[in-house]
Amino acid sequence: MIRVVFYRDQDRRYLGFKAGGHAGYAEAGSDIVCAAVSALVTNAVNSIELLTANTLRVRTEERSGRMAVRLGEAATPETQLLLQSLQIGLESIEKEHRKHIQVVSKEV
Repeated sequence: MIRVVFYRDQDRRYLGFKAGGHAGYAEAGSDIVCAAVSALVTNAVNSIELLTANTLRVRTEERSGRMAVRLGEAATPETQLLLQSLQIGLESIEKEHRKHIQVVSKEV
């Protein structure tokens, strides 16, 4: 199962997120859940880096499929919107594939 955790402060502002695991929907290379999650996460990270003033600290582990993303400073409104959009997209996948992906928010 893929698990995505969004980290938010007490005012519900995004601070970052972590994603990891394997969907197990199909064999590697044919797993549409994994492909969809990867596309959304990669697009969000690239969009934040290219379209906003925020800097990200990104750690990835290719073997495990884990990615941890932290904002280097307070998120701009644009970054907040992009992270909210990411969460909405992942939750849409979760609605159709509950056995393969879990999306949660944690206050830190």
